[in-house]
Amino acid sequence: MENSVDYLPINHKKIPMKEIIKRGIFITLGAIIMAVGLEIFLVPNQVVDGGIVGISIMLAHITGFKLGLFIFILNIPFFFVGYKQIGKTFALSTLYGIAVLSAFTTFLHPVPALTSDVMLATLFGGVVLGIGVGMVIRYGGSLDGTEILAILFTKRLPFSVGEIIMFINLFILASAGFVFSWDRAMYSLLAYFVAFKMIDITIKGLDESKSVWIISDNYQKIGDALLSRLGRGVTYLSGEGAFSGDDKKVIFCVITRLEEAKLKDIVSEHDPTAFLAIADIAEVKGGRFKKKAIH
Repeated sequence: MENSVDYLPINHKKIPMKEIIKRGIFITLGAIIMAVGLEIFLVPNQVVDGGIVGISIMLAHITGFKLGLFIFILNIPFFFVGYKQIGKTFALSTLYGIAVLSAFTTFLHPVPALTSDVMLATLFGGVVLGIGVGMVIRYGGSLDGTEILAILFTKRLPFSVGEIIMFINLFILASAGFVFSWDRAMYSLLAYFVAFKMIDITIKGLDESKSVWIISDNYQKIGDALLSRLGRGVTYLSGEGAFSGDDKKVIFCVITRLEEAKLKDIVSEHDPTAFLAIADIAEVKGGRFKKKAIH
């Protein structure tokens, strides 16, 4: 049941030209890196990627047509869907990234593979591919229409976007067994896993941030210790225990992955029974938070 609220019109601010140029540069670089991963490592060794790119690799192998042609044509329908359902900026960034990827896979196709060792090609191809895809996603685009498809499906199916993408990709990677061979299908699955992890690292960074929630009667001592020994600002939030009805103070702060162990030591030192919850954060902006090295 919706609330009867009069909504004011939203004035969407235009993206500054400096930001557009920055996004364009990194999306271009990401698409080129992905093309290198495909044409220099995976495709010559008959190892496929997931999604539309994986389908394109198999169709190019069967028909003899250029890989870049299939990548571009098969992604076009998803561009129009994304334009209507997700947004103009995302759709245009995606179209540009796919166009660059298609052009550079065609350009790099005559270049010989860097290695004929399938395992090396799988591992390094997955790493390079993941860096390229992660870079494009980080700067507001996509290089594969299956992500848009998954977003639409998740509205009608009881699955998350990640689960739908996984189902689609498992089907595509299994199909590689019929087109190439079953050992190539298994190598493809390994390349997909490596690329998936590298996408995550590229988006979040090696030194990703974490949010911390602490509930303790010794909140003041813990907060002071985090400020003086860890150099992190803290925020005290007021809470109430649902079972006891007691007033509680909740400490909230943001740290880096490298500071997690030291924070646990500080909390345990002042209150071994304190409630502690730590979660990953994709991005932190504003405030006084700065990443710094642990001494």
